[in-house]
Amino acid sequence: MYGRINDIRESDKLRIPTLSRSVDLPTIFFFFGILMSVAALNVGGQLSLFADVLSSNIKEPYTISIISGAISSVVDNVALVAATMGMYPIVEASAAITPHMQYFVTDGGFWTLLAYCAVTGGSIFIIGSATGVAVMGLEKISFGYFFKRFTPLAVLGYIAGILLFLAMA
Repeated sequence: MYGRINDIRESDKLRIPTLSRSVDLPTIFFFFGILMSVAALNVGGQLSLFADVLSSNIKEPYTISIISGAISSVVDNVALVAATMGMYPIVEASAAITPHMQYFVTDGGFWTLLAYCAVTGGSIFIIGSATGVAVMGLEKISFGYFFKRFTPLAVLGYIAGILLFLAMA
C-alpha cells in the first residue's frame, strides 16, 4: 500500500535518501539533547548523589519506581528512565548477593515496575511525554481539555497496574 500511494519502488524504500526525507530531525535532536543532559548529570555525579538521598530516605525499591512514575507525569519519561538508569546500575544476577540488590538485576522487579510507571505516568498529564506535547501542538488539544477528559482515566490505570504488579510480585 505504501508503495502504491507514494509511488516508491520496493528497492528504494530502505535507501538512506528516501528514509532521510521522512525523519523528523527536531525530534531526534530533542531526544539527543535529553540523553546528553542526563549523561552530563551522570558524569558530574549528581545522579549518584540523588540516588543516595532517595535510597537513604526510601528503602523500598518499588516505592522509588512508583514515585518516579508520578514524576514522569510532569518530566519527560525518556529523560526520567535514562536518569534512573544512571542512578541505579543494572546488576548481573550472579553479583546480586543481597536481597535488596535482587530488585536491580536485569529484568528485575524494580526495572519492570519503573518501565510501567514511567510510561503510564507520562500519560497522566499531556505534558508528561514528548508525544503528548507533539499532539498538543498538532491537534490543538489544551491542557485543560486533556486534564478533564483523560487524566482521571490515566490515574486509574496507573494505580490499577501498580496494584496488579504488586499482587503478582
